Amino acid sequence: MRVNITLACTECRNRNYALTKNKRKHPDRMELRKYCPRCNAHTVHRETK
Repeated sequence: MRVNITLACTECRNRNYALTKNKRKHPDRMELRKYCPRCNAHTVHRETK
């Protein structure tokens, strides 16, 4: 049930992180606060397709 996802920065739209998630625990799109090297700050990253 684990699927690969990509996280993109909401500020600059740069795709920074690739990780896996459990579809049963998190059926909706994930939002995490992660570091964006392009923005040089911690921003909200949202799951993309």
